[in-house]
Amino acid sequence: MNVFALLANTARRHPEQGAVYRGTELALRYRELRTRAGALAGALRARWPAGERIVVASENCVEYVELLFGIWGAGAVAVPVNFKLHAKEMAQIVEDAGACCVFASPTLAPALEAALGAAPAVIVIGSRAYDELFAAAEELAPATAPEAPAWLFYTSGTTGRSKGAMLTHRNLMAATLAHLADVEPIEPGHSQVHAAPMSHGSGLYILPSISRGARQVVPASGGFDPAEFLALCSAHPGCGAFLAPTMVQRLRVEAERSGTRPTQLRSIVYGGGPMYVEELKRSLRVFGPVFAQIYGQGESPMTITSLGRHEHEQADEAVLASVGTARTGCEVAVVDADGRMLEPEEIGEVVVRGDVVMAGYWNNPQATAEALRDGWLFTGDMGAMDARGFLTLRDRSKDLIISGGSNIYPREVEEVLLRHPGVHEVCVVGQPDEQWGETVAAFVVAAAQNPPTEDELDRLCIESIARFKRPKAYRFVESLPKNSYGKVLKRELRERLAAGRDLP
Repeated sequence: MNVFALLANTARRHPEQGAVYRGTELALRYRELRTRAGALAGALRARWPAGERIVVASENCVEYVELLFGIWGAGAVAVPVNFKLHAKEMAQIVEDAGACCVFASPTLAPALEAALGAAPAVIVIGSRAYDELFAAAEELAPATAPEAPAWLFYTSGTTGRSKGAMLTHRNLMAATLAHLADVEPIEPGHSQVHAAPMSHGSGLYILPSISRGARQVVPASGGFDPAEFLALCSAHPGCGAFLAPTMVQRLRVEAERSGTRPTQLRSIVYGGGPMYVEELKRSLRVFGPVFAQIYGQGESPMTITSLGRHEHEQADEAVLASVGTARTGCEVAVVDADGRMLEPEEIGEVVVRGDVVMAGYWNNPQATAEALRDGWLFTGDMGAMDARGFLTLRDRSKDLIISGGSNIYPREVEEVLLRHPGVHEVCVVGQPDEQWGETVAAFVVAAAQNPPTEDELDRLCIESIARFKRPKAYRFVESLPKNSYGKVLKRELRERLAAGRDLP
């Protein structure tokens, strides 16, 4: 089993179908993509044995697709890295993976070469050395054991040194099939718009869309520009995309500002962070019933639970606030600190098992043993499951606030604060306190219109949640610190509070 077969099969069925686009410009048809990926596979196989790790360090680009399938076709392991990392952080990943080669974009290559020193070799995407690889003879992908690693998925590194989750060919195939079964139907000629980083979530969705003959659309900007995204979703047929919740919010604001409504928007799959109910309602009013939610991790790639489009059309707020039900091929449960299964509505740690769960962390047996226990992946996320099987996340276990011995989940406070029309964004964290251990602090980004006062926010909280949960301090800021995937860096907020530093 080699996921290269997904491309090979589609190229056989739809050779003249457009496969990869740069903006609105056709870059490769499926027969051309298959030929180039096969030639790259032959060149890589001639240089290195199967199982070698090959790093891709690049912004989103059309070459990303041929690189991934070329690496898999060679029987090697793809190691896509976050292009916004510092060159030294990228070099740590290259070293940890024991990579034999690095493909880097022209903008990243100089700093990465300097950080790496003499080895391994860095091949600049689009250079003469890169183009020469495609002169090799095309070869069939080798027979690959389903348990062989295909992708080293490195964590974002916001809580320390990154760990590489080993995703096997079986893992990627399970995630692909679960996506097609649970999340969205994809047909030949549909489009997948890659505005989110292809090194992570958006890149994983290359597989199901390639398997169904959809076109891969890389924005000309190489990233997420709301106006550009809206235009692409009118220029390409049947557009779908994976977006982080903060990107959905930016898209909704731009659509409202410009009056633009994409005529070919098929679906937006969101995940990677909390989507608050109020924002979801606003986005549904603007774009209609195009949304589906997924909950997953790099260790169980994009695949633990999902909330389908039809469920978004319901008025049930409890359902909208959830992350849906267990995915096809997955078992999901909530357990206590001793690993005991909890009853419905009891809060504990979310665990999952199935063919999609990683094989372990690369060269890190201790972290593997902590995460994988008795066949279950312990996610570190806190949540509760209702009697119908809908899972509602609270927060990461490390984000839990314990004040005076009482547990406070930041998300429930954030949901209340976002009801104020003058709150654009909010993040709640724990602030050290000598008397209570921690108190609640809220960082608020005010909307341009009708900015809130502390008294107004206090009244909202008093009307909706227990008094001990309301923020004891409000910090009004211009923006929240985020990583390249749109996740708020709560650790940075906590560090600044502890150090008594103000945010800009």
